[in-house]
Amino acid sequence: MDPFTIDPPAQSSCTSCIYTEDKSNYWTASVYFQSPENGTFKRVPQMANGRLNRTLLEQDGGLTVYYMKPFGGTNMKTVAPPPGFRMLAGDPSLRSKTGAYPGICHRCLSAADRLMGGSGAPCDSKDTAAFPSTPCPGGIRFTVIFPSCWDGKNLDSPDHRSHVAYSPGSGALAGDACPSTHPVRLPQVMYEVMFDTSSFSDPKYFNDGKQPLVYSFGDATGYGAHGDYLFGWKDDALQRGMDALGNGCHSEDCTSALKIQAGKDAIACTKSQQAKEDVGSNTWLTELPGGVQVTSSY
Repeated sequence: MDPFTIDPPAQSSCTSCIYTEDKSNYWTASVYFQSPENGTFKRVPQMANGRLNRTLLEQDGGLTVYYMKPFGGTNMKTVAPPPGFRMLAGDPSLRSKTGAYPGICHRCLSAADRLMGGSGAPCDSKDTAAFPSTPCPGGIRFTVIFPSCWDGKNLDSPDHRSHVAYSPGSGALAGDACPSTHPVRLPQVMYEVMFDTSSFSDPKYFNDGKQPLVYSFGDATGYGAHGDYLFGWKDDALQRGMDALGNGCHSEDCTSALKIQAGKDAIACTKSQQAKEDVGSNTWLTELPGGVQVTSSY
């Protein structure tokens, strides 16, 4: 998607987000279960996220996207990025904890955690950079926290990361400062993706530290998990929302500044499959889609 030839707000006829002015592109990889018996693959379905009040968000799989101000006493203004801005969090080539990026983590949920998506801050001591090594009957909550500081000049960079940075000394979550090389405070974008592993949580699949899951790009460790972001909010909508946070704008009910559509209308916004290929939603595959090879097998 070339940001110089594609303008998501102008060219999109609908959005699968609840905010009608958000035509951004959010991407993460799919997860597959690899059978230890015969090596075949079955896609792990995504599921609706849970709220703290133990109800499910009205969605059909998908992911939950957060736009956050920093968790500190900073007086820095949070500035929405301009059209064409994009970034990557994580590194798809990683296969070990060495060099792991902050803010990329997995949380193993018990059955009791299912309706609230787990408790506690994202990517804390309950989470792991790798895939969980134990069964997760309530699913896996996969989190991607993007950098919150920008150099203020480049919409992208060759590695899709160098033009942005995390707050110094604060891990992944935005702190109260940005480095001098990246002085502009962005809304911190965070994804939560819920994978329904309830059908793949038999203890027999988890032996000697091994686990049976693999990302669609071939990573069977989980360390290479990552997320892509392409900004696509219409006009100044995101800036209005960030300015209104805490002043009539709260969580998924920011009606004071943004337009909201019904969940059924968001779910109805779909795009047909571009690469005509069986991706294993209801079938077992002999190889990952595209013939991708597993680089660290079960």
